[in-house]
Amino acid sequence: MCMFKTIQSAVFRKTAMPSTPTSTEITIAELTADPYPTFDRIRKLGSAVWVSSARLHLVTRFDDIIRAERNHEVFASTNPNSLVNKVMGHSLLRKDGEAHKLERNSIEPSFRADVVKKYWGPRFQAICANLLDTLEGENETDLFQSYAAPMASQCLIELLGFKDVAWQDIAWWSQALMDGVGNYQGDTEISSRAAAASEAIDDAIEAVIETHRKETNPSILSSMTHAKHTQSLEQIRANTKVIIGGGLNEPRDSILTTVLGLLTTPHQLDAVLSDQELYANAFEEAIRWVSPIGMYVRRVTEDTVLGDTMLRAEDQVGLCISAANRDPARFENPHTFNIHRPRIQHLGFGAGPHFCAGTWASRQMVGKIALPMIFDRLPNLTLHPDHPPVERGWVFRGPTTLPVVWKN
Repeated sequence: MCMFKTIQSAVFRKTAMPSTPTSTEITIAELTADPYPTFDRIRKLGSAVWVSSARLHLVTRFDDIIRAERNHEVFASTNPNSLVNKVMGHSLLRKDGEAHKLERNSIEPSFRADVVKKYWGPRFQAICANLLDTLEGENETDLFQSYAAPMASQCLIELLGFKDVAWQDIAWWSQALMDGVGNYQGDTEISSRAAAASEAIDDAIEAVIETHRKETNPSILSSMTHAKHTQSLEQIRANTKVIIGGGLNEPRDSILTTVLGLLTTPHQLDAVLSDQELYANAFEEAIRWVSPIGMYVRRVTEDTVLGDTMLRAEDQVGLCISAANRDPARFENPHTFNIHRPRIQHLGFGAGPHFCAGTWASRQMVGKIALPMIFDRLPNLTLHPDHPPVERGWVFRGPTTLPVVWKN
C-alpha cells in the first residue's frame, strides 16, 4: 500500500499538470469594499483560483471547503509561512492532530455550555445593561462605538481573566492583530501595529498569570494554566492572541450584522419582536450572510485534486468561508438575509476539528443577550436617515459604523 502510494505520487508529479485558473485583475481594494461579486466570479472559474493580489489560491465553493476541512492531512493548518504564526505565535489555530487537540482541550472548560449559561451569561447581561444605561435619554448613536465594540471587549476581558485592561485597549489589540493576519499585501505599518499589540498582550498576561496559577476559576487563562497537559508560556501567549482576535471581532460584528439585517427587513424585525426565540435564528443567519471570519489559509501538503482543480504541494489555499456561505449550490437566494431560512449547516463557525471553540459563548452572548436587550431598551429602532452604515473587509468583515436612531 505504501509503495503503491509512493509510485503513484511519483507518476503524478511527472505528469504535466494543467494550470490552475488565475485572476490577475482582482484587487485587495475591491475585495475589502465588497467581496461578494468577486466571489461569484471566482466560483465560476474553478474550485481553486490563483488570485495574484492575495498570493493565494482562493476556494469559494461550499462543498470544496467541506472536503478540505475533512482532510487535514492534505489541507493542513500547520503552516510555517502563515501570517497567524508570524503575528501571534504558533497557536492551536495552526496545528493539527494531537497537538491541536491538546491545546484545544486546555481552553474548553471555559466554554462548556453549562459554564457559559450559568457563569458567563449573568456577566454578559450585566455588561450589556451597563452599556445601554449610558444611552438613557439619548435618541441616536453609532452602535459600533457605543455598544457592540465595548460589549464584546468587556466580555472578552472577563472570559480571559485579565485585570485592569481598558476595553479600548483590547479592542485596539484585536484590530491590530486581525489587520496583521490579513496583511497579504505586506504593509510594514500594519506589521508594526500588530507587533506592538502582541507585546502589549504579553504584558497583560504577565500581570495576571501568577494569580491564575494559584487559583482555579472559569477564565480561559485559568483553564490553560491548570490544563491536564501543561501549557508553556509561549503556548498560552499564542492562544490568548488567537482568542483576542476571533473572540472579539466575531461577536462584535455579528451583533452589528444581525441588527443591520433586521433593520433593513422590517417584516423580519416584526417577527423577531413578536417571538424572541427567533433572535437565535437571526444570529445564525447573520453569520451566514456576512461571516465575521471570512477567510483562513490552509497549506497543501502533497499534489492533489480539489474538485475540478489540481493543486501542488506547498500551495497556499484561502478557504473563503464568506463565499461558501453564499454559494447558490448550497443556499437559495444566498445574498438575501432570511431568518426563516431552513436550518442547514453553514460555515460561520468553521468546520471540522477547528470548529470554533467559542460557539456556545457567542450564541449566548449575541443571540440570547445582546440582541434582545438592544431592541428592548431602544424602542422603535431604525437606521439613521442621514448616516448610512459602512461595511468593510474580506478576511474579516462586518459593519465599521452602524448609526441608528430610536424613539422612547
